[in-house]
Amino acid sequence: MARNSALARADEGRTRGMRLGFRVHAGTKNLVERAAALERRSLTDFCLVALTEAAEQTITRHESLSLSERDRAAFFDAMVHPPKANARLRRAFRVAADQVIAR
Repeated sequence: MARNSALARADEGRTRGMRLGFRVHAGTKNLVERAAALERRSLTDFCLVALTEAAEQTITRHESLSLSERDRAAFFDAMVHPPKANARLRRAFRVAADQVIAR
């Protein structure tokens, strides 16, 4: 996501008064302080944007699926030419339908 959007979300979270607290090693703090200074931002703003961007990237990575060309072809072939339901699959659908009706 764009840096401005991440910063806007970080600002939005700050106005709500929610807090995150964690401890880091001195070397990590020095590294983050240096990076914040290079961006000419406060340590808090830098951390909020970096944390928000990392969270959004992680969620996007876990919510998307990348297929190889072979897997894509197999998926679309199965969608276009689905296999016929066998007895076991028909039984599973009946059991599921009975459970839904029973509730």
